[in-house]
Amino acid sequence: MVIFSSDEGKQATSASVRLVYGACPHDCPDGCALETLVDEQGRALSLRGRANHPITRGWLCAKVNRYLERVYHPERLRYPLRRKGPKGSGSFSRISWEEAFAEISERWQRIIAEHGAQCILPYSYAGTLGLVNGAVADSRFWNRLGASRLKRAICGYAAEEAVRLTIGWRLAPSPEMLLQSRLVLIWGSNPASTAPHIMPFLRQAQRQGTRVVVIDPVRTLTARSADLHIQPYPGTDAALALAMMHVIVSRGLHNRAWIEAHTVGWEQLRERIMHYPPERAAAITGLPVETITELAVAYATTTPAMLRVTDGINRHTNGGQTVRALLCLPALTGQYGLAGGGVMYSTSDWLRWDAEAVKHEHDPACPPAPRTLNMNRLGALLTGEADPPIYALYVYNANPVASAPNAGKIVEGLQRDDLFVVVHDLFETDTARYADILLPATSQLEQTDLHKAYGHLALQYNAQAIAPLGEARSNWDVMRGLTQAMGFTESWLQEDAEAVIRGVLEATAARSPLLKDITLERLQREGWVALAIPEEQRIPFADGRFGTPSGKVEFYSQEAADLGYDPLPDWVPDVESPFTAGPDGQRERLVLVSPGAHHFISSSFGNVATLRRKEGRPSVRLHPDEARARGIRDGQLVRLSNERGSCLVFAEVSDEVRPGVLAASSVWWPRFSPDGRNINWLTSDRLADFNGGSTFHTTLVTIEPVAEAPQPFGEPEKAVRS
Repeated sequence: MVIFSSDEGKQATSASVRLVYGACPHDCPDGCALETLVDEQGRALSLRGRANHPITRGWLCAKVNRYLERVYHPERLRYPLRRKGPKGSGSFSRISWEEAFAEISERWQRIIAEHGAQCILPYSYAGTLGLVNGAVADSRFWNRLGASRLKRAICGYAAEEAVRLTIGWRLAPSPEMLLQSRLVLIWGSNPASTAPHIMPFLRQAQRQGTRVVVIDPVRTLTARSADLHIQPYPGTDAALALAMMHVIVSRGLHNRAWIEAHTVGWEQLRERIMHYPPERAAAITGLPVETITELAVAYATTTPAMLRVTDGINRHTNGGQTVRALLCLPALTGQYGLAGGGVMYSTSDWLRWDAEAVKHEHDPACPPAPRTLNMNRLGALLTGEADPPIYALYVYNANPVASAPNAGKIVEGLQRDDLFVVVHDLFETDTARYADILLPATSQLEQTDLHKAYGHLALQYNAQAIAPLGEARSNWDVMRGLTQAMGFTESWLQEDAEAVIRGVLEATAARSPLLKDITLERLQREGWVALAIPEEQRIPFADGRFGTPSGKVEFYSQEAADLGYDPLPDWVPDVESPFTAGPDGQRERLVLVSPGAHHFISSSFGNVATLRRKEGRPSVRLHPDEARARGIRDGQLVRLSNERGSCLVFAEVSDEVRPGVLAASSVWWPRFSPDGRNINWLTSDRLADFNGGSTFHTTLVTIEPVAEAPQPFGEPEKAVRS
């Protein structure tokens, strides 16, 4: 923490203010370095990006620029609450933390005695990416309790499995390396909205002559500034990639020497890609043959070429194989190991925390690991799929009624009388309205944590800047309270945040040279510190070594075969698509994709009025041809529906989406939607082909105009409390 005197800051109006270093906690690769100005009364005056951070560079995204509106929001929860009305009514009365802990522990102990601890399920995801309030809070207490494990597969699990099976490690370069690329393919990603600190590097690269191509069925904010935008039909990207490989090989543009030295399974892959001539891929993707051919030739003849891919593209029933196919492209052309070439997916595997120091899952005090339940199936799990049933649900770092697939089924489950629900959050979210006990959470300014980004190569310490509002507590501090209430005595459940950070840092440093000279004290003093990666090792895979069993790029993966997957990349139609629907389905139903909103991060910030106004209103974009065929006018209220549910949104008639596709930005809170439901009442909770991943974009819907609107669209009725 640094003292910032009044003559050093324009916003300091009295004797002095404090400047506190922090880190953005949200689910974004940028992992921005923050600084907060705090006045003498302990109130945050401003929040801004640190100017000396190589990626943040002194500015923040449209969302986090409004972070103080979230911190000081008038509807922040400040005290523990107990439900006093029907589930979902939002009627609560104030209780003490002691009462809350006593009731939770008593209910849990009864469930454990009658049914076993596996009938308690923690549900969380990326409300914070912090080491303490994310990874440690997700594991230590629950391992000691013996609760069901949660497979946190809602975002990138299929893609992560594809990376592991193909190249072994998630080792993206830092964004500065884009300046050395001559071609950048941004495939199924919209960094202008979801990783905006990449954009200045892309712009500078373009000014230097780099060509930027965006492949996406929607003309996103990123696509608008690209040199070329290509719009395949959703879920057909693997066919496009395989056809590109067909063109490259047929024209002799592949790098034979690199393939021979650094890959496994080339002959098998060659046979597979010969089944995907451009003509076949054109029929599948809806793209002209010439577009496919020209893209393939441009990629194969431009060096270095960077492929930027993120997790949206893996949220299909064929998502794992799609990412496998994409990862083969740089190997075919020898782009791996080049400055400015290869794949930019995630930097997560440069540094991995020592797992036992984080989780303590092998401590003798912990019961044997029970079952693992997939978070994508929450609605099904709460309504009969889990055996034995879930009798207690603890939700934190998440808002599944807004953000999880098949949300109507989740609401059905949350209404069970025999389900005891605890929600820990900053706000009374749509999920929190179904809580039996509702606990107030801290914001990032009110807690201590440590962060490693998945889009750059620095560690960042988050110092607590202000006192918790009301009686709010961090995730980890609540776990420590539950530890005492449950009678657990292990020291690793009682450490404060600094002790947790120190222990994990030291355990990880004992085996990782990347933490050389990085101590807790240094992080506290400097705020952020770059990982100690030698300059010659900063280009991923420059040594030709990959993290697969063979040490090479595995076109053919025996491990994939052993897991029951096709060992070679291939294209299989999405389960819900015109390729699998009957004639009526092809004619009437459209595929719904739900790209991330520009002003929300999943459902975070969805209740900040300024950002809702900027985002507009819950809407769906459709092509003019599709609108005319259905008698839909721009701005009209429409109903989206399928076998899972329905919701009302407003139509935006636009050629930004290709025919056959609907695009609805996510995630709007249901309570701010015209009928109290959002698009996740329609999204699929099927599991992807790899690793139990999510399939949000494998969703077919019917769209029709609504003659008369329901109640006027506006603010929801506030909850009742006493």
